[in-house]
Amino acid sequence: MSTRSYNVKGMHCASCSAIVTKKLSNVEGVSQVNVNLATERATLEFDGNPLTPEALNEVINKYGYTLEAEPPPLAMQATVSDSTKKRAEKESQLHDQLRHVQFALPVALLVFFLMMWDIGSMVFHALPHLPISMERLNILLLLVSTWMVFRTGAPFLHGIVMFVRNGAASMDTLIGIGTVTAWLYSALITLVPSVKAFLHAPDSTYFDVTIVVIGFVLLGKYLEARSKMKTGEAIEKLIGLQAKTALVERGGKEVIIAVEEVKRGDLVIVKPGEKLPVDGTIIAGYSSIDESMVTGEAIPVDKKAGDKVIGGTINRQGSFTFTASNVGPQSVLARIIRMVEEAQGSKAPIQQIADQVAGIFVPVVLALAALTFLIWLTLGSSYLGFSAALSYGVMGLVGILVIACPCALGLATPTAIIVGIGKGAEYGILIRNAESLEKLSSVDTVVFDKTGTITTGKPRISDIIVLDHKSTPASLLQLAASVEKRSEHPLAQAILEAATEQRLTLDEVTDFRALEGVGVSALIGDRPVSVRKPTSHEKVIPELARLEREGKTVVLIEEKSTCIGLIALGDTLKKEAKEAVAALHRKGLKVIMLTGDNHSAANSMAQQVGIDEVIAEVLPHEKVLKIRELQAQGRKVVMAGDGINDAPALAQADVGIAMATGTDVAIESAGITLLKGDLNKVAQAITLSRATMRVIRQNLFWAFIYNIIGIPLAAGVLFPLWGIFLNPVFSGLAMAGSSVSVVSNSLRLKRKKL
Repeated sequence: MSTRSYNVKGMHCASCSAIVTKKLSNVEGVSQVNVNLATERATLEFDGNPLTPEALNEVINKYGYTLEAEPPPLAMQATVSDSTKKRAEKESQLHDQLRHVQFALPVALLVFFLMMWDIGSMVFHALPHLPISMERLNILLLLVSTWMVFRTGAPFLHGIVMFVRNGAASMDTLIGIGTVTAWLYSALITLVPSVKAFLHAPDSTYFDVTIVVIGFVLLGKYLEARSKMKTGEAIEKLIGLQAKTALVERGGKEVIIAVEEVKRGDLVIVKPGEKLPVDGTIIAGYSSIDESMVTGEAIPVDKKAGDKVIGGTINRQGSFTFTASNVGPQSVLARIIRMVEEAQGSKAPIQQIADQVAGIFVPVVLALAALTFLIWLTLGSSYLGFSAALSYGVMGLVGILVIACPCALGLATPTAIIVGIGKGAEYGILIRNAESLEKLSSVDTVVFDKTGTITTGKPRISDIIVLDHKSTPASLLQLAASVEKRSEHPLAQAILEAATEQRLTLDEVTDFRALEGVGVSALIGDRPVSVRKPTSHEKVIPELARLEREGKTVVLIEEKSTCIGLIALGDTLKKEAKEAVAALHRKGLKVIMLTGDNHSAANSMAQQVGIDEVIAEVLPHEKVLKIRELQAQGRKVVMAGDGINDAPALAQADVGIAMATGTDVAIESAGITLLKGDLNKVAQAITLSRATMRVIRQNLFWAFIYNIIGIPLAAGVLFPLWGIFLNPVFSGLAMAGSSVSVVSNSLRLKRKKL
């Protein structure tokens, strides 16, 4: 059995995804098909050798879809080139859609206003009639609707053609048949009065319905396409983290080569400020490496001979040589990319249900419309005569297609989502797509990364311990900062920042020395002072042992070879962390910390803010496995993080929430981003999602009620009993009423307090 992924062109609705899934599932040799509309990718499992894209396209090309084989996932340059090409194509398509929307939407809004005015003037006599005769208005609407149907609405006509040729019906098919039927019927009774007389048709036309439906549907499609543009950015940014070149020893010389040419066993040289090209093990030299992009930890890690290093991390201090070990597909960065791709390509169960519903909705409506027309022609002719039966049949057909047109259903979700997303933006909650907002409403477990999420992500002095009777915390900090001001080490910057905040005056130093892997020393006047790491025999100092158990980094202040104090540095909690966790508990949610930091530091932080469970010392690929374990237990998981190491977990979680203060990759992997990294916004986002989903469910209820009641009325079920037939005018009114009701209901979200 083998698995292959493909890019899918031509999909733009859930029914498209259902068609591609169904047709490919019927291909011999294909055992399983997973088509993801959001990422426009299809993942196929084959019983034996995979079929070629050409063979698969023979099956689906006639339905308007095309498969393109993805490049090898870890051939970085090929992936970058392919990604750039796809983005250019999508931007071009989006630009074309925008041009149509910029024309269609203002026209649709104007016509919708006129339609409401006309209907209102018939109901409320105080409202004057339109200041233009219906004959002139119909001619004007005929011209506009003709352009809308045959030019702006060309994709919907294509849906009709595909249905006629291949029997595959999408939402475009229903929209196309509904608008074309309404336009054709209206054009006939407007331009050919004899047809109107023959059919005994009323004066009402449906040009306005045609224009409004096309305008609103095009807007929805544009907004969806614009949102989907973001799906590939996380992968692009991850790929961009890799160094482009490497300095290696070849034939006794140092040469610069492309990173793709680095082989296992090569000796790679890294200078200060450079990005490590591949994974490996240091054989000579010493450095401090910023691994925050992979581990998420703010404090750079000191490395010496024998220590492992990770490609994509940044060398902050010193030069060293290492032996390349993991290159290409085996590198940590490549594995993270693969994890994000797999998580993004997965499909939620509710999406599969939606695909199935979309697959049967369109043909059912078409069948009902056709059946209604045939019943009127057959049974109706027996009692009313052919002419009258034909008139009622045409009105029933048009009425069903108009009232069942997915305008209300199409507006039910996007209007609520648009208002909800706008409301979230007011509170600094940026929501990427409707799927994330929907899933967030049902989560029961919140998983937090520690560094940069619950904490500030920057090393700061947490404790100053005085060990002699002459010193004070301020004097210890002054000594340490005076010596460290010449140091390049990242911890030195934290000490200097603390001294600056306290407005301490630093002393001049002489004989400054950097002790590799140990610390720094200097003379202050004639006093020798050093700031260094504690040695093993100094670990017995009670205060030192306590601070290290709390996961803090400790340095000793030594004067004349006597330890006079300790300075502990560590990450600090965000001021709102405790309040945010309490707010989540009030919503009945379980809160978990998932971090690569050690157990001591993690448990200390968790106890301070009231977190329920701690999972510590996990690597990036283990984080995503922990999320999967929680999901396997039936939990709906939201993951909040900020580091590149969090990207796979953010993508795997039911909903990923990124701190805007974190990395771009984490933000692009998440469905929701919190501006300023405010943890209180996690609870606010959940409140917003629940309110939005409640409105959406209400909207869908009313939209379906209109169809459930309206379609039988439009078909004429009351005519045999009481002679009542729903004129297509009222079908249009019902459609407009459903649209107004769902929009009005959605606007209530603007008044929601988070």
